Amino acid sequence: MLDRWTMPLTQAPLGWMAAALARRGVRPDQVSVAAFAVGMLALPLLALEWYLPALVAILLNRLGDGLDGALARHTQRASDAGGFLDIGLDFVFYAAVVLGFALADPAANALAAALLLFAFIGTGTSFLAFAIMAAKHRLERPRFESKAFYYLHGLTEGTETLFAFVLFCLFPQHFALLATLFAVACLITTATRLWGGYHTLRAQASQDEANS
Repeated sequence: MLDRWTMPLTQAPLGWMAAALARRGVRPDQVSVAAFAVGMLALPLLALEWYLPALVAILLNRLGDGLDGALARHTQRASDAGGFLDIGLDFVFYAAVVLGFALADPAANALAAALLLFAFIGTGTSFLAFAIMAAKHRLERPRFESKAFYYLHGLTEGTETLFAFVLFCLFPQHFALLATLFAVACLITTATRLWGGYHTLRAQASQDEANS
């Protein structure tokens, strides 16, 4: 819901940072890998219940996630390989954060963490499966032209996920409740994406038949 508003606000500062990195010869894939490495520090930090340092690692990861794309566009080095690396590392990072909270307090958090990981599988697979079909049918991306993959909308996207992670770190004693609520939102996203994606592809198939 929120990405359509947050993305325009972040483009200018990300562009400035990308220009600075480009002058130093930094490549987009290097930013992706570095951001992932920093983000994965959240896993042991969360397991040790060092929530504020973990939050710093999470925020730096998300900064790098936006910066690699901005750098790719600035240097005209956007590639399918880079897009694949970016999205693949993102999903591993998301799962690592949830795992960290499960390890911090298994008795209180493990069940909610398992539910959230289950919900993440739904949002991730519905997103990526539709992206494959969208590429096959050359569907346009009206609001997120800069994305390497077709960006199928939903209730929970990048901004909402970051907001949830921030809340988890600031209020770790309420992780089980917050994670359950976010999992429900993710499951709603999965259901709407499956419904919307299915009907979009059916309509596209009918249009292709009519044009053939």
